[in-house]
Amino acid sequence: MKKLILAIATISLVISCGKSKKNENTATEETTKEQVVNVYTHRHYEPDQNIFKMFEDKTGIKVKVINASADELIQKMKMEGKQSPADVLITVDAGRLSRAKDEGLLQSIESEVLEKNIPAHLQDVDSQWFGLTKRARIIAYAKDRVKPEDLSSYEALVDEKWKGKILVRSSANIYNQSLMASIIANDGEEAAKTWAEGIVANMARSPKGSDRDQVKAVVAGEGDIAIVNSYYIGKMLNSPDAEEVKTAQQIGLFFPNQEDRGTHINVSGAGVAKYAPNKENAIQFIEFLIGKEAQQVFTEANYEYPVLESVEPVKDIQAWGDFKEDTLGLNKLGENNKKAVLIFDAAGWK
Repeated sequence: MKKLILAIATISLVISCGKSKKNENTATEETTKEQVVNVYTHRHYEPDQNIFKMFEDKTGIKVKVINASADELIQKMKMEGKQSPADVLITVDAGRLSRAKDEGLLQSIESEVLEKNIPAHLQDVDSQWFGLTKRARIIAYAKDRVKPEDLSSYEALVDEKWKGKILVRSSANIYNQSLMASIIANDGEEAAKTWAEGIVANMARSPKGSDRDQVKAVVAGEGDIAIVNSYYIGKMLNSPDAEEVKTAQQIGLFFPNQEDRGTHINVSGAGVAKYAPNKENAIQFIEFLIGKEAQQVFTEANYEYPVLESVEPVKDIQAWGDFKEDTLGLNKLGENNKKAVLIFDAAGWK
């Protein structure tokens, strides 16, 4: 009898130890899981890696990064479906963020930090994505050939005085699509069609190249004005390439539509993935990105405007002066994207 009791006690102890070990292993796995955030990002800037390291040092959460183009990341998330390891999607332009939302790749989240600190027009109406940085779509002009007082608005660029003088990149570019989407939202489709046709008629050459290439073409005399994103000028002025610096110094910056709605603004932004395995870490990560430390790095290293109003833009940006920005809700850029593409095609904007 004593042997039977001893045997039962031994078996119970083994089972108990087994369960304890299993629970311990499970707890360890859960703890490890909580210390990771998987980030799919389109941004390719070195300072972003420094920001991710700052987050790791502050929280102990490891940032695992997958870097690719926006289209590649969106397609990857679609193919992975519920098995996707993605916690956060970061990309540039509200149009792309809206596309990810429409594809069902993001989820609504609750964050008082994000809702309170990011201006309403720079975040999704359903809290599925949030702006991290701002960039203005401006007019860069040749200082020796154009007087700033001759410039006024995007709409005024269709004037005949600019015939053969406008440089701008392809209509396939998301920055141009979003600018067009904002014109549709502000002025209506008919006005947008007229604008597209007028810009095509005034182009100095067939669209090609990046925003930097448009600036270089202005200085080379191929045209007098270019439509570009503001942060490219900042990067060129601080480039290690002396020729790029010299080129940027010959360019003046003009912020359109200061007498009415303001200059078109776009964002780089982030959202929590639909099937994020580390949702809480993902929210904490995005909250960190709009904190003072990260926002300061964004503006100092990449010459973007911070979304956090308490952070001052870097001095190079401040030198351009204050300006009125269009407060159109950026959801409108995604809503009008397809219309924008059709209008471009009809106008012959290649």
